[in-house]
Amino acid sequence: MNIFNKGSSKIIWLFILPSIIGFLLFSLIPMIAAVGLSFSSWDIIGGSPKFVGISNYANIFGTDEFYRVIFNTVKYIVMYIPLILITSMTLALLFNSKTKGIGIFRVLLFIPVLTSWIAGAMIWRTALSTQYGLINNILMSIGIQGPGWLTDPKWAMFSIVLVSVWKDMGFFSLILFGGLRNIDQSFYEAAKIDGANRWQIFWKITFPLVSPTLFFVLITTLINSFQLFPQVMVMTEGGPLGATQVMVERIYKYGFRYYEMGYASALAVVLFVIIVVITLIQLKLQKKWVYYE
Repeated sequence: MNIFNKGSSKIIWLFILPSIIGFLLFSLIPMIAAVGLSFSSWDIIGGSPKFVGISNYANIFGTDEFYRVIFNTVKYIVMYIPLILITSMTLALLFNSKTKGIGIFRVLLFIPVLTSWIAGAMIWRTALSTQYGLINNILMSIGIQGPGWLTDPKWAMFSIVLVSVWKDMGFFSLILFGGLRNIDQSFYEAAKIDGANRWQIFWKITFPLVSPTLFFVLITTLINSFQLFPQVMVMTEGGPLGATQVMVERIYKYGFRYYEMGYASALAVVLFVIIVVITLIQLKLQKKWVYYE
């Protein structure tokens, strides 16, 4: 028997229509427009778009800047992903323990998540300042000469990574904590009876059973890594010497500072393709390590 009559179908469409309109106006149509603009040259101040074919894409792949940006992004990912996964999992395991006062610590750790990126990045830009920063002053008080966190090309991306981990670990640790809470405790009881140690329990029980949640965290952090933007713009603006230039930062500057909207749109399309390919690869590889009950 069909539980949806003609009247109820209209009500359902009435509820989902705002979401459909919002998707069309703010997602699908702008995406299609960006693809179209990527084949044009358009100074948004000086006139209408002019069709230039694939010259924007040829310029992107024919310059050293694109490869430097990809290298910077990969450098960020290599440092950020292991750090965020290790810290988030460690905190999730701590949250899942019966340590006294852990609830208060959980709330305090979530404060950076609620802090806006602009405010957080400005605080850290001041704290990491070479001249008057709190971090270098603390290091100097114990006889250590602090590095140029945001002014030295060797340290700038690492500084961005540390701030990103500070901002994100509270969010991802709570997601992993939710995954840990869903594990049946009888598995642990059986393992302890069999004489398994903590490492064996984690590797043979906890990790496989929390792997779907961990996979979600991995996909999300990878996508966020390619969309790295506010902390870079506030703390370094892509410097020093291009050491923290990334895709979204380049898209913003070409589109709204240099007014090369066609080139910026081509960069956005390339970024979209990269994210889709990376996601598809991850979805393929998940079969080798993600365990679904």
